[in-house]
Amino acid sequence: MKLILFYDSSCPLCVAEMRQLQTHNNHQQLLFEDILAPDFNQRFPYINIRDASAVLHGLYFPNPQQSPQLLLGLDVTYRAWNSIGKKKWLAILRWPIIRFFADKCYLFFARNRYKISYLFTGKSRCENCKID
Repeated sequence: MKLILFYDSSCPLCVAEMRQLQTHNNHQQLLFEDILAPDFNQRFPYINIRDASAVLHGLYFPNPQQSPQLLLGLDVTYRAWNSIGKKKWLAILRWPIIRFFADKCYLFFARNRYKISYLFTGKSRCENCKID
């Protein structure tokens, strides 16, 4: 495992992306943790649920000798897809000038994800979305 993704299971688009990632997670590089799980605070007391709900959080483990790195937003998305060898084009979203604008767009999406989910899926929230 290289990356733990802390996702919002009530967001249809968030769950859809986690499902896509899980489909390609053949070497178990990714671990998925629902921030709305009843025991989340006990298992991850260092991850603030309010913050993780506002911006995607991830813990990246570069190697066993190093401490994990907290990643946020599109850094998590890029690292997740890169870890499983897919969507290599996402690297352009981390280029200096593009990064600024991509991160602003991501923050807009994160703030409005339930409304955007409704536009794309017909439902703004789901009660029992699972990625498995």
